[in-house]
Amino acid sequence: MDTVLSPFARRIQWAGIILIACLVIWLLAPILTPFVFAAMLGWLGDPTVDRLQKRGWSRHTAVVIVFCAMAVVVLVALLLLVPLMERQIVTLVESLPRYRDWFIGTVLPWFERHTGLDLMAWLDPDRLFQLVREHWERAGGVAATVLGYLSRSGLAFIGWIANIVLVPFLTFYFLRDWDVLKERVAALVPRDHIETVTRLAKESDQVLGAFLRGQFSVMVMLGVLYAVGLWGVGLDLGLLIGLIAGLVSFVPYLGPASGVVLGVIAALVQYGDWKHVALVLGVFGIGQVIESYILTPRLVGDKIGLHPVAVIFAIMAGGQLFGFLGVLLALPVAAVANVLLRYAHDRYTHSRLFTGDRPGIELDPYVDAGIESPATPNDDHA
Repeated sequence: MDTVLSPFARRIQWAGIILIACLVIWLLAPILTPFVFAAMLGWLGDPTVDRLQKRGWSRHTAVVIVFCAMAVVVLVALLLLVPLMERQIVTLVESLPRYRDWFIGTVLPWFERHTGLDLMAWLDPDRLFQLVREHWERAGGVAATVLGYLSRSGLAFIGWIANIVLVPFLTFYFLRDWDVLKERVAALVPRDHIETVTRLAKESDQVLGAFLRGQFSVMVMLGVLYAVGLWGVGLDLGLLIGLIAGLVSFVPYLGPASGVVLGVIAALVQYGDWKHVALVLGVFGIGQVIESYILTPRLVGDKIGLHPVAVIFAIMAGGQLFGFLGVLLALPVAAVANVLLRYAHDRYTHSRLFTGDRPGIELDPYVDAGIESPATPNDDHA
């Protein structure tokens, strides 16, 4: 009886450990966020540190070099992107009346002519202003509540600032001690499962590395390519549209599709001709060719194994369960889950549950190939 119950008891123990770990993560999510973010940065920089060590640099020197390089990249990105995005958002706000006039004066009449629906009655500006006046007091009450919450959440804001300041220090220590942490975690794995866990950990690292390093590089390059191309076309919002299309390009077809829709609308509102629409389509067409034949094969390859739908679900589920910490943990958990599912599928296809108890029919390879088996006596020797 003990031999029958012991595997079940071990599964119950592991399930309890996992539930307790999830509860602890949920309770400590605000505190764990900078640690997880810094750990991911340390994981991203550790391969470069290891390569510098192989070339003869000490661990400490290699860590300092990689940490300074990462800090410079982040600072340059912030110095370049923040002013650009600020100007683009100001341009967007100033352009909203033009988009409103184009929508009411061009899109709605065309839609009404082809569908027979009377939408102007619902989108009449006087009607909308009347609705705003009727709900103004309620909106004011909501605004007062939001402002009151913000005034009372000063400590939370200070906590966010402290977390941002804490990330660089934690990243440095994770870079320095990453190999030590891996050895200590490996020492906790049960000895009879160490080979399987090591193999699964390496596969998870490859999948996650291919996604974070490769796909993130593709997203950045496409964003820059789209932004520069749309800026060259002459769109006032080209930089903003290009970066948005690049950021969502990890979902096949969604990135270029969203960019094409936004770019075509911007071209029609700003210029009102088909020449600039064709130029916008050309920018995204060239971007798709470069992504399909150059960027994705070289930077991502075929090791990723994460379906875009699974990525989106993981990010949304992580954010719903654990907030911002869940968003950070979504991709690592999805990568590990993907590897574990492949391992479970392999175990299932080799299990008795899948193959059944009946022995398979063994065919003679010589008979199946159409030649005489050497074990069969010939007529000459009969």
